[in-house]
Amino acid sequence: MLEFEQLKQDILTLPDDAQRLVNDFVAFLKQRYPTHGQESHHVIDLDQEPFVGMWCDRSDMADSSAWVKQVRQQHWHR
Repeated sequence: MLEFEQLKQDILTLPDDAQRLVNDFVAFLKQRYPTHGQESHHVIDLDQEPFVGMWCDRSDMADSSAWVKQVRQQHWHR
């Protein structure tokens, strides 16, 4: 723990710009080398997302498979 305290003191004696660089570098390293306990999986409730159902009133998309097929034919088979 003594080394950590010395490192902390060394960082605190740096100018503010250098301290921000140290902070940014540590954040980069944490992303690059995640530890097992740090990885979190955020579960998204899609029913609550605003984009779900945004085209529900479009009559041309009642059959989404047919709509995709039609769009592909229009754009890929000219």
